[in-house]
Amino acid sequence: MGRVGFALAIYAIVLASIVFFVVPRYSGTAVNTSATFLPTIVIAAFLFETFDSASGMGFGATLGALLFVLGYPAAAVVPTLLFSEAATGLVGGLFHNEFENVEFGYGDESTTEATRVLGLVVVIGVGATIVSVVLAYLAIEVSGPLVQAYIGIIIVFIAGLTLFQNVTDFSGTYSQRQLIGFAALAGLNKGITGSGFGPVITLGQILSGIYEKSATAITSMSEGIVSLAGIVTFLTITIAGVGLDLTLLPSVFAGGFLAAILAPYTVRVMPNRILQYIVPGYALILAATLFADIL
Repeated sequence: MGRVGFALAIYAIVLASIVFFVVPRYSGTAVNTSATFLPTIVIAAFLFETFDSASGMGFGATLGALLFVLGYPAAAVVPTLLFSEAATGLVGGLFHNEFENVEFGYGDESTTEATRVLGLVVVIGVGATIVSVVLAYLAIEVSGPLVQAYIGIIIVFIAGLTLFQNVTDFSGTYSQRQLIGFAALAGLNKGITGSGFGPVITLGQILSGIYEKSATAITSMSEGIVSLAGIVTFLTITIAGVGLDLTLLPSVFAGGFLAAILAPYTVRVMPNRILQYIVPGYALILAATLFADIL
């Protein structure tokens, strides 16, 4: 409980810092910016991050779709999701380790398989995220509906393969080459839309032979680190005149970070057999949400 209390203290400090120092500098053109905290968005962020920390996916895709429906531009949605997921991902990963859903060990003799997988995903994911942010927001203009449809198709494809694996009792063996491909794809998704990382990496790990609970924990930690790279890239391209709007950040962070502290315990007590079907099933719901938003 001491670490939970410490995390809650950090939560309060960071949230206050965002309200008083970050948002005033980057306020911009998002709709309805009169209130610092928007209750609907705070509650939505809490619910979606609870599912995300428990299943390894969903925060960016579902909350992002909601914010686009509410009329917020990509310049307000994507950076906000990256800032929030950097914090929630790192905290969620640490608490997954605390609740023994995964073991992150370091050192020449104590480096665990989970740590090696995490390192691989982070290196490839960071590179892909940087490239996609620069291309999508500085070099070319990407169509939002096309990107959402693209991510939805990918999620359906991977979720279908995972369900097939579960039904047929197919047991995958660890494939580093296969995981590299999933990490690159997830990084591209993260940089362009601020979402689409969790479903690809979580399901990609499962298809590559990673244990479900470990896959969820690795996804949380890697998404936090990759999101940090996205933040740095966004801040860098503002020098070239790209607008950055963080007026949504207090509401999204307030709900999301709190959920990241509490949700990993759900994974600790939930039977792995249930996760085998919740993860791909939830991914299909996310895909349906994306397609519904387009229509």
